Amino acid sequence: MPVSFNNTQIAFSSQSDSSLTRSYWLFKLVSSPALVSMGKWATDIALALHIPIKWVIKPTIFRQFCGGETVEESRKKVEELGKFNVKSILDYSIEGKESESDFDKCADEIIAIVKEAKQNKNIGFSVFKPTGIARMSLLEKKSSAQELSGDEKKEFNRVRERFDRICKASHEIGVPIFVDAEESWIQKAVDELVNEMMSLYNKDKAIVFNTFQMYRKDRFDYLKECFSNAQKGNYSIGAKLVRGAYMEKERARAQKMNYPSPINDSKEITDAHYDHALRFCMDHLDKISFCCASHNEKSSMMLVDLMNQKNLPANHPHIYFSQLLGMSDHISYNLAAAGYNVSKYVPYGPVRDVIPYLIRRAQENTSVEGQTGRELGLILKERERRKN
Repeated sequence: MPVSFNNTQIAFSSQSDSSLTRSYWLFKLVSSPALVSMGKWATDIALALHIPIKWVIKPTIFRQFCGGETVEESRKKVEELGKFNVKSILDYSIEGKESESDFDKCADEIIAIVKEAKQNKNIGFSVFKPTGIARMSLLEKKSSAQELSGDEKKEFNRVRERFDRICKASHEIGVPIFVDAEESWIQKAVDELVNEMMSLYNKDKAIVFNTFQMYRKDRFDYLKECFSNAQKGNYSIGAKLVRGAYMEKERARAQKMNYPSPINDSKEITDAHYDHALRFCMDHLDKISFCCASHNEKSSMMLVDLMNQKNLPANHPHIYFSQLLGMSDHISYNLAAAGYNVSKYVPYGPVRDVIPYLIRRAQENTSVEGQTGRELGLILKERERRKN
């Protein structure tokens, strides 16, 4: 079946007229940088002063981008997506914690999601964010090759044990797991842990997936380096390819601390690196399983074309597509309808704890050139189609 990202009937097949209207007004609001900035400011104040805000956030932006506050609440969204051949990636979107008990609780929650995936055919992957199970300042110190104190070494060993518990559970159950990327100044420690986990648990097939942010100048070369190491170690690479989510923060820190920005100088360079990475993975499918985790239509369609050129089936077990819940349904649903392996990130967690994630989604829709306009245009097109 040919794929067209302009087919709005398929793209919005899961949405009623009222939910389509709600999406329209939400994207209309986040298209304004001033409103998004003001919303972040007001939210930060409300959280600091413990002012109740759940009543306004949960039925609006939370409903658009999250599955629920718990796994149980999120099951309805998982089943709804499954009806359209779209798998879910349940994402416990808690971050910014600092205590060992919080980190252990997060690790236990992630393992519970892995077990949930074993029972639910509509869950394709599990996922976790390293700063959900480790202190950011500890990862930063480890990444900069500073000597850790005795207590810090013990703390880092506990971080490694959490990584291992999660990845071991994923391996035993057979559910692949994505390890999300972090800021460049803590990513080196994360990479070392993920590479260790891949060498342990990717012997037969890719279970552990690292995330490669292609807006970084060094990531394409790093992907090739990881592949070379995997070849020597006789294990497979799991690669989730993204453009990146911390561009403004990365550039601001580089300028403040007077070091070269790790971010590509232009979007065009990032796009080129991303597409090079897709081609590289396609050229090594025997040892790489990868996910095109992108809202970019050109890259997604390029991968479809590459698969067609190589006469690969749409549901090839080493190739996946993924988008975030509430965004780019025209990519997700049209690919799924054509039989491709598609998953949606379905974040969940208490509303107050998920707010940092929601703010990033609002900022992303504001900052990515053309993203919100494209979403609004497609919604308007579908509303017009339904009238006729």
